[in-house]
Amino acid sequence: MANRSWLVTKSMSPRAKILALFSYMGVLCLIPLLFNNDHNDYVRFHSRQGLVLWVWGVLAIFSLYIPVLGGFIFSFSVLMIALFSIAGVVSVIFSRAWKLPFIGQVAVLL
Repeated sequence: MANRSWLVTKSMSPRAKILALFSYMGVLCLIPLLFNNDHNDYVRFHSRQGLVLWVWGVLAIFSLYIPVLGGFIFSFSVLMIALFSIAGVVSVIFSRAWKLPFIGQVAVLL
């Protein structure tokens, strides 16, 4: 089986690229999930990864209620979410579908 951790998409509409960019902007990840009417696999791929990042961010907020470790867990989560979001945006800019570490495996389950 070929390694499909990235996918080059040469003929992509500007609408698909914009929807894919929204995937990595927090709660805006819901826009591609709701408005991907043409069922573009590229947009679906990025929106699933963005949804996993957003859910991770919401769970990180709840970690602040944990005494002592909550702040560390939250800070680590925010840093990782920011790095993964930047990697996702770069992936969209280069018209590729990079499977983010850990995030990609969870997104496949959606």
